[in-house]
Amino acid sequence: MSPVNVNQALKTTLCFAIQDKIGALEDCLSAIKAMDISLTRIESRPSKTKDWDYDFFVDFDAEDAKQVSNVVEGLRKHTKDVRVIGSDNSVGDSVPWFPRKLTDLDTFAEKVLEMGEELSSDHPGANDPVYRARRAEITRIAKTYRTGQAVPEIEYTDEENETWGKVFRHLTSMYPTHACREHQYVLPLLIQNCGYNDQRIPQIEQISRFLKDCTGFTIRPVMGLLSSRDFLNSFAFRVFYSTQYIRHSSKPFYTPEPDVCHELLGHVPLFADPDFADFSQEIGLASLGASDEDISKLATIFWFTVEFGLCRQDGEIKAYGAGLLSSFGELEYALSDKPDLRPFDPSKTAVQKYPITEFQPVYFVAESFKDAQEKVRDFAANMNRPFSVRYNALTQTIEVLDNKEKVVRFAKSIRDDMKTLATVLESLS
Repeated sequence: MSPVNVNQALKTTLCFAIQDKIGALEDCLSAIKAMDISLTRIESRPSKTKDWDYDFFVDFDAEDAKQVSNVVEGLRKHTKDVRVIGSDNSVGDSVPWFPRKLTDLDTFAEKVLEMGEELSSDHPGANDPVYRARRAEITRIAKTYRTGQAVPEIEYTDEENETWGKVFRHLTSMYPTHACREHQYVLPLLIQNCGYNDQRIPQIEQISRFLKDCTGFTIRPVMGLLSSRDFLNSFAFRVFYSTQYIRHSSKPFYTPEPDVCHELLGHVPLFADPDFADFSQEIGLASLGASDEDISKLATIFWFTVEFGLCRQDGEIKAYGAGLLSSFGELEYALSDKPDLRPFDPSKTAVQKYPITEFQPVYFVAESFKDAQEKVRDFAANMNRPFSVRYNALTQTIEVLDNKEKVVRFAKSIRDDMKTLATVLESLS
């Protein structure tokens, strides 16, 4: 995660409710304006609570926690229902800011900890000016992307396609004996529908449309490494951030950081599986508004599952983590008798230390993706968060379940679904 910058503005969202009467909104906005606050967004929608008519969401960059508190107190003179979603837990009942709608993910576009064009001195392409320039070019393309746009197409060079081909052929030869059945089932579909082959790198836009049809997951390009919080938050919306650049051709079987081989061969196939998609989103939903401590635990759970997870299928251990499915050496090592294999238990997995520059000494084995999802959900229920959330797939927004009225509304939607289920079961009997 990114280090805290004490001089950085606090991105803050206030939610307040008003009754439909003349001057109600004007009074609230005047109270904010009087404190020399410039709003970056204001949004309204019908209230989901019975005592109010409209909910308003306003975004602004606060100077400090005291300024946020002053704004809240000013608003409470005009409405009692004021809630804070901020970036500083010291602000009353505030929790860390989190995206509430799909377009909020656009705020992550330039919030990268490490740019894709920035290479460490030991990177195979560090001393190759042509490679560095190419990475910078692809990074700039990713920077321009916004929600709703088609993912920009990259015209890969012959050298880049050749590197991809070497990786593709080597890894796909190992999948029949090492990869989980879900990965093996989806890969032929990607070959058939998304142009997966050993001749050229497939395009993310085509893959994203395929995933959308399968599970609702989509892919968006990223400039570089995101913070754990931002990266995990995106999974709540079934969005995966993917790089578009590829490893250096001098070492096609090695990369010190995620590249397009890791993303498209390791991650993508399983996002087309409904159970794995549900599991991944569960981690994302748990990360919304979580404390820094809980984000660290969730990121560790993500590391040992989505990145380096193993599962038990038909009495055998198979790999489903993208870090394994995109690494020849570690894929073979993980399924040998060398590492320590432990049952997946989020409370224990969350605090397990791990190396990032060598093979893992410990792996966690899931019984199934659904079982892992339920365990993560139980883990999240015990986190220090004053509310629960759900993803509304129809509006592509996050609903915060923090009062009785919202919970009752949610229960009614479940009841309607149960009626539909009962009707279907009756017709099949």
